[in-house]
Amino acid sequence: MPESGFTWLDVAVLVAYFVGITLFGLYLTRRIKSSGGYFLGERKLPWWIMIGQAFSTGTRADLPVVQAGASSQYGFATIWYQWKNMLITPFYWLMSPWYRRSESTTVAEMVGQRYGSQLANVYTIFSLAFIISNQGTMLKGAGKIVAAATGGDFIDPNVVVLVMAAAFILYSFFGGLIATAYTEFVQSFLIIILAFMLIPAGLWVIGGFRGLHETLPPDFFRIYSEASQLDAFTIAMLTLNGLVGITAMPHMMSMHATGKSERSGRVGMTYGSMTKRFCTIGWAFTGLIVAALIIQKGVNLEDAEQAFGYACRELLGPGMLGLMVACLFAANMSGCSNMMVNAGALFTCNMYKPYVNPRATDRELMWTGRFSGLALTGMGVVFALSVEQVIDAFLFTETIAAFMGIMFMGGVLWKRANRHGALAATLAAFAVYYVVNYRMVDELKLVYRWEAWPFAWAMLSGTAALIIVSLLTRAEDRTRIDTFFDNMQRSTDDENLPTGQPKPLAADRGQDMLLLDMPGWLTAERWRGFWRRYHEDLIGFALAWLVVAGMLLMAWGLVQIGK
Repeated sequence: MPESGFTWLDVAVLVAYFVGITLFGLYLTRRIKSSGGYFLGERKLPWWIMIGQAFSTGTRADLPVVQAGASSQYGFATIWYQWKNMLITPFYWLMSPWYRRSESTTVAEMVGQRYGSQLANVYTIFSLAFIISNQGTMLKGAGKIVAAATGGDFIDPNVVVLVMAAAFILYSFFGGLIATAYTEFVQSFLIIILAFMLIPAGLWVIGGFRGLHETLPPDFFRIYSEASQLDAFTIAMLTLNGLVGITAMPHMMSMHATGKSERSGRVGMTYGSMTKRFCTIGWAFTGLIVAALIIQKGVNLEDAEQAFGYACRELLGPGMLGLMVACLFAANMSGCSNMMVNAGALFTCNMYKPYVNPRATDRELMWTGRFSGLALTGMGVVFALSVEQVIDAFLFTETIAAFMGIMFMGGVLWKRANRHGALAATLAAFAVYYVVNYRMVDELKLVYRWEAWPFAWAMLSGTAALIIVSLLTRAEDRTRIDTFFDNMQRSTDDENLPTGQPKPLAADRGQDMLLLDMPGWLTAERWRGFWRRYHEDLIGFALAWLVVAGMLLMAWGLVQIGK
């Protein structure tokens, strides 16, 4: 392994990045005038900022490292490690209006609207634990990856954690979601650079596309094969994990509901995620280049995930390595910043205001959000300094989000779902998950390695519990249910309506939602004026699937070059 090539030019590039992004974030703090601006950007973010926000928040520094390592070892087909969520991305278009139409500040408030305050409290506790653990693992993950990319001894991972935290805390504390969203947009360009930066130099060294094909076996260039180690059932369960889990993640309100219109939220979340799928092609192809590089140079890597760091040190000259490290920082700082704002919103709106100071002024709420977000992020930093293994922790947090997602998604898709069924669903899913895993490995652990069958049994048990217990117990208050679903059926695009005037019906604007009270599709009412009522959903959903098809075709075409 080559020694660290980190030079003073690289240090200068890295310092310029930190200073630049921090000053830009602080500059945006002047736009914060209220708690609504701090937590939700006054719901006026343009679509292009929403795309950058969704892309940056959903991308972590470990993703290119893991993907490149897998591709270098087993071939391009391992792209399905990341592309497991490709098949759910079009559904973001259908689900996005749920959050904006609830007119909530946090997902916990939305849970409270649907099921009452007790389940909102349960969700709040889950969300805060989710954010703390995610921030910690993201920070530590970036620290370890940056340390490896610079040679292992040049930068200590814990130093990376502290520097990153200091930078994003500073502008997030004062600038809230506005500073977070705009800095995420800027950092999204660095993440795209991260995806493709090693490819030109790598192709030059290995002899271009022809050299790539001459060095590696043919099965390395398949889009799907057994080398992916993911059979159809596992991909289906990972897809279900992503689809249900993402609905209940605490930062979804900022991802979907902060745009200036419902379409801004739809475009932002759907195509921000598509941008991540596009970058995955670059990470997977980089892995092929590294595989050819280590064969040609006769290098033996102890761990496939060292491939990315090896390529950085082997291919990047002075200044470029510093840019690569800056890109790795950007991939995690953006997500941590967004979670800090969401943590402050959760504590303020679901704990401080209802239970500590119901009469708090808007200014008090804004400062409470700032300090609570700071304190909770501090807990995440402490967690980061103590955690060692990060990959299992990430998969675990995504899985428990799916278990919470049963009650969240079920509450939108089925009017009859009630709080008793929702709580039973969550408890049953967790219980079955741990029982099945324990029986498989004969060891009780908090975090198990993700396997398809335990997850499948847990989701099946949780869904069955939601249905059976809801049917056997008393229905929710009719007024609450009618109010919740009436909001889901009204467009939020019109601002400043006269007092007392209801929001316009979404059906009159072609904005009715396909994913709303699914049993209602058995009635004739839901089929009247089908195209007129649902054309926003139908057109957007179809276009998203065309983009998915185009992405698959692009990936296939790339690995054919040079054959």
